[in-house]
Amino acid sequence: MAATIVPAHAAFFGAKKEIGARASFSPSISAHRCRKHALNKVLAVMAPTQPSRAPSTTGSVKHGMTMTEKILAKSSDRSKLEPGENIWVNIDVLMTHDVCGPGTIGIFKKEFGKNAKVWDREKIVIIPDHYIFTSDERANRNVDIIRDFALEQNIKYFYDIKDLSNFKVNPDYKGVCHVALAQEGHCRPGEVLLGTDSHTCNAGAFGQFATGIGNTDAGFVMGTGKLLLKVPPTMRFVLDGEMPHYLLAKDLILQIIGEITVAGATYKSMEFVGSTVESLNMEERMTLCNMVVEAGGKNGVVPPDETTFKYLEGKTSLNYEPVYSDESAKLISEYRFDVSKLEPVVAKPHSPDNRALARECKDVKIDRVYIGSCTGGKTEDFMAAAKVFLASGKKVKVPTFLVPATQKVWMDLYSLPVPGSGGKTCSQIFEEAGCDTPASPSCGACLGGPRDTYARMNEPMVCVSTTNRNFPGRMGHKEGQIYLASPYTAAASALTGYVTDPREFL
Repeated sequence: MAATIVPAHAAFFGAKKEIGARASFSPSISAHRCRKHALNKVLAVMAPTQPSRAPSTTGSVKHGMTMTEKILAKSSDRSKLEPGENIWVNIDVLMTHDVCGPGTIGIFKKEFGKNAKVWDREKIVIIPDHYIFTSDERANRNVDIIRDFALEQNIKYFYDIKDLSNFKVNPDYKGVCHVALAQEGHCRPGEVLLGTDSHTCNAGAFGQFATGIGNTDAGFVMGTGKLLLKVPPTMRFVLDGEMPHYLLAKDLILQIIGEITVAGATYKSMEFVGSTVESLNMEERMTLCNMVVEAGGKNGVVPPDETTFKYLEGKTSLNYEPVYSDESAKLISEYRFDVSKLEPVVAKPHSPDNRALARECKDVKIDRVYIGSCTGGKTEDFMAAAKVFLASGKKVKVPTFLVPATQKVWMDLYSLPVPGSGGKTCSQIFEEAGCDTPASPSCGACLGGPRDTYARMNEPMVCVSTTNRNFPGRMGHKEGQIYLASPYTAAASALTGYVTDPREFL
């Protein structure tokens, strides 16, 4: 199929190459040279050398692979892979939580035996985070089930919570699984991480293959450490240009999903490259990868670089091997964006691909704002919101709920000074702006939860949220309307009571 070329200055995406396109992007760190990291002995690797073949006309032929293909090849002891192949993959980390953990455990015991032992107690991470701060008996029972299992199996990484009245007295409790996985050093370049949660793709920001799986698959992995996976083809998204001061990674991924639709990347790997991506910090890269599943993606991935390695310093003692796409790797398509020309966007109800410019929705009156979740509840997300409140000097006009993703994020809100604030912390700025006090770290109202969940929409309301989904009933009431937005746009909207472009304050 012929490539469709659109001039970069004429549209948000400059070019889209279709089926069979060859990779043209060269990562800032060459896949052809070894590099070592001071602490972790990082070694960039290529696919194993292929047997030489010398036809009379073409000479030796090299099999180029994408990052995703290389990671899966390494983890399946294969020298090369093609999209569509079904392979047995050795799993480096399996994560489960309080919602899917009990089901996974039930399947594991049914299929492997009541007294069976997990394949590796140090490669399973169990994180209570979804329905935690609630009086719902069934939700509380779920946490009891995963606790009993963790004790029975001597699981090394179980981040428990026992006292629900004060999360701070639970030193092992972390909060939202995807952010906790990163903060606790479970995300490492070149590895395979599976989790019983669709947003496990968040970890692709570290240059690893990370995807969500169901309870049945997780039960099998729990007993064997392996899973049969189909190799996905790769779509590449080249993001170049200087990031405008009023944009965040949430704007970028909403722009992309709006471009390709919620089915545009079904069972495909979404690879993010380009100068803009290289300029993003790890938490912003996590936002990009977190929402690839909203486009149907199997996984998202960002080439690891010095930003990645620096983030991992002190978080893991394990060696890891980054991999990078070959220049000759085959792509199913390629999209190019000039980020300098983008504007703040939102996803209107009731789909993440219902994209609109924030300024086009200025007449939409809202009832509340929610800042939190694995997508929008990280330290940098709250720093961004605080920046808008600080610039405005005004108070919010609608209830504004703040739910830090993890206990570490909560502590950051009360300890880290916001740049340009004269030493004020996020919590001080939020209080001055009239926001709700930052809540206990958890998934909160992102997925509704029991009726007593903090900030749950129990009535039909209009909410601007930094979360990841806006389907009917997602945050509680089935008639609620959710506008997905960046922390900048969410904070700006809180100040006006309408969906608001953050450029009004920045």
